[in-house]
Amino acid sequence: MKCTGAKILLESLKKMGVECIFGYPGGSILDIYEELYKSKGKLKHYLMASEQGATFAADGYARASGKVGVVLATSGPGATNLVTGIANSFLDSTPLVVITGNVPTNKLGQDSFQEVDIYGITMPVVKYSYLCKNVADLEQMIVDSFEIAKSGRPGPVLIDIPKDILSNKCEYYGNLTPKIHKKVLNYVPDYQKAIELINQSKKPLVYCGGGVVCGNASEKVLELAKTLNAPIAYTMMGKSAVPSASEYNVGMTGMHGNLLANTLKNDADLIIALGVRFSDRATNQRDFCSQKIIHVDIDLVELNKNVECDCLIKSEINEFLSNILPEVKRKNDNAWWKDGCYQNNQTYQTQGFTPCSIIKMLAENLYADDIIATDVGQHQLWAAQCYPTSKPRTFLTSCGLGAMGYGLGACIGGTIATGMRGVLITGDGSFAMNCNELAVAVENNLPIMIVILNNGALGMVKQWQSEFYKKHFCGVNISGRVNFEMLAKAYGVKQSFTIDSLDKLSEVLSKHKNFKQPILLNCLIDSNEQVLPFVHPDKM
Repeated sequence: MKCTGAKILLESLKKMGVECIFGYPGGSILDIYEELYKSKGKLKHYLMASEQGATFAADGYARASGKVGVVLATSGPGATNLVTGIANSFLDSTPLVVITGNVPTNKLGQDSFQEVDIYGITMPVVKYSYLCKNVADLEQMIVDSFEIAKSGRPGPVLIDIPKDILSNKCEYYGNLTPKIHKKVLNYVPDYQKAIELINQSKKPLVYCGGGVVCGNASEKVLELAKTLNAPIAYTMMGKSAVPSASEYNVGMTGMHGNLLANTLKNDADLIIALGVRFSDRATNQRDFCSQKIIHVDIDLVELNKNVECDCLIKSEINEFLSNILPEVKRKNDNAWWKDGCYQNNQTYQTQGFTPCSIIKMLAENLYADDIIATDVGQHQLWAAQCYPTSKPRTFLTSCGLGAMGYGLGACIGGTIATGMRGVLITGDGSFAMNCNELAVAVENNLPIMIVILNNGALGMVKQWQSEFYKKHFCGVNISGRVNFEMLAKAYGVKQSFTIDSLDKLSEVLSKHKNFKQPILLNCLIDSNEQVLPFVHPDKM
């Protein structure tokens, strides 16, 4: 059957199991929107308020569901507006297929209206890029792009399609399979060495990163911790890998990590690092722990990249654990980390209307399976420290890129992916960046609660200036810029509140804990609140 490129695109997406697309239309992709119109909703299109919001929504959708997120944007500025979201997904290993339009093939390279080399621009931040110059190649490109996006270490794939390719016709087969030529490595994981190191250890610690979450390895990680009677620490990417309430979970490590988790990581005689990057915010890379380290990661490039380790295993986390668990000796003696000297004496300020008291009250009044999303800044770290998670894929945040403005789009995508409610914990600086996506939440009547920790400042920048720049505050005061309660009403949010006390917060939450549509809570906090602990990267 002969079809246009636009129809081949949509039919191929449906064949790949795609149920929804996050996009924004424009001239070069109108053929796709014509086919979307004809499909009568068989492939749901969510019209976002910006292309950047579309990538963040697709990212949140992919993280929450484990599926591939799909983004659609036009050429020129539409394509360039995607770059931050693509980079965010690349650094946090989120599988996306990003589809952009371009000028007709005979106009490429002529500086045509809204022409930009998005293929070249995004090359450093994608797993792979396609520029389709023949409609006969399009179906195979789409099939291959999904395989690339989700296999190995997940990441974004770009397909750039000139306008004439979308209108040209060719045969559509509908039964193509991936033709990915994967490199065959002469590599055999040294499971035996890992088993020996684990069995010889007296004080092992399991260290979880994002690879545990995206690899769906939470159950086996808990099995390993129970077998070894070992603590589990995690990076921010690894939050939600194991339930916060688990007796083995000792918390987040790093610059703003839990004191107990950081202490145990330093005192362990073996670290079993699963799907971590040893990034600078989680690890002192110059003088990391002197103990033995087993590093397991699906990406060979990550092994020995930042920290030299004693045993390197290129493997999926589940595959690694399945191979070693039968031979790991059970440690039945008292857990070394439950010794009296390792009592968790770190407490977060929960007296008064403080960030952690607000977050803990939220957790007490919301559902355990609500999707929690954050933007980037102080509020992100307070949420990571204080909000308990019980299921994997329920904590969505931008870690590698640290993209302010990520949260609302991600919350929208996560809510759509799971059918669960979304809770966005954000700051006044971050939220103002992409608050236009409120229109999408309202238009689709999504059950999303937005909680702004409003300190009238770019809080994390102010904290750094306070600690390392002699309190020379410059470019951080944003007090009074936006009346968020009125802004929410302008976008059609029916319930919005400005809150300045725990009593008022408790009252609002008790009345609206069963929210089923967008609601906004603008919480006014002290502008001098700091995220503690706060360890300089060179001192961790």
